[in-house]
Amino acid sequence: MAKDYYDILGVSRSASQEDIKVAFRKLAHQFHPDKAGGNTEKFKEINAAYQVLSSVDKRKQYDQFGASFEQARAQGGFSGFENFRDFADYTQAFRNGQGANGQRVQFDFGNLGEMFGGLGDLFGFGGGNTSRSRGGDLQIEIAIPFREAVFGTTRELTLERERPCSTCQGSGAEPGSKVSRCRTCGGQGRILRSIGLGFGLPTECPDCGGAGSKADQACKTCRGRGAVTTREKLSVKIPAGIDDGQAIHLGGQGQAGGKGRGAGDLYVRVRVVPDPRFRREGDHVRVEAEIPFTLATLGGVLKLETLDGEIALKIPEGTQSGKTIRVRERGVPNVHGHGRGDLLVDVRVKTPTRISRQQRKLLEELRESDL
Repeated sequence: MAKDYYDILGVSRSASQEDIKVAFRKLAHQFHPDKAGGNTEKFKEINAAYQVLSSVDKRKQYDQFGASFEQARAQGGFSGFENFRDFADYTQAFRNGQGANGQRVQFDFGNLGEMFGGLGDLFGFGGGNTSRSRGGDLQIEIAIPFREAVFGTTRELTLERERPCSTCQGSGAEPGSKVSRCRTCGGQGRILRSIGLGFGLPTECPDCGGAGSKADQACKTCRGRGAVTTREKLSVKIPAGIDDGQAIHLGGQGQAGGKGRGAGDLYVRVRVVPDPRFRREGDHVRVEAEIPFTLATLGGVLKLETLDGEIALKIPEGTQSGKTIRVRERGVPNVHGHGRGDLLVDVRVKTPTRISRQQRKLLEELRESDL
């Protein structure tokens, strides 16, 4: 019994065309034969389901005939399937453009490009050598103190990475050597990799590495790779206001692609070391201030250490324990340049545990006055 196409893609029968496309892309990523853990048969099954459900007309026919869909298709009952009586005919047509009846078949690959969408780089669809992947991305992690995260800083990093070979300028060819079109892929940078039943998927050419050309003599410095491993220093500016876990994106500072490919990117993930006095809340900074009950009762000025140094904080008369006093624009600068947060001072009124005889006498007098 034929499997239900909706079940194969994991969508309901009321799913939108966009839902079907998203489901297909996710499963295609997971089961593609070129990926670790890929499954050729499962990939074919997913592809077959998508070919039907992605077409409004074919989907209507499938919904109408249900389990009889495959049989009706084999009998030529559905338009759009005349040249694909079974999978063998489908793959044969792909190879030489011939249908099962010898009729010349014209393919529209526009739907194929739409079907794969963002997977073009993975599967190798596209014209010329534009589908060649760039170098790999790099990610490193650094730790900085809380205060440096608030006001920004600069860090010098030591990176071990692939960079373009200076001898061949990344081409992989020995200087003066002749560079010719790759015979294996005919200059396309891709070949069809067979996955069985006469069905093939585009993959990077193993001889030219996707470049489409090959030097008669490989560069002696990089051995034809177009890139060499280097250990070098890189100065990175940490912007003011960066938060714990955020990353700085440096385009083109990752691994070199080699043979004319673009370099990958570098992501510097920042870990902020907590400060025992200050706690960040968005762009605001919270700090706790302990004051004597006399200052809380009578009011006055408290000298308070902030990120910007010491300030004179005004304590209003009759301040209660737990009150928060806001000091404008003494918090964290917004990392996108949208001003600065506030300093939030949580007041805690200190109750003395040891007092002198004179202090006790004065407090007893205050108590007798019902204060």
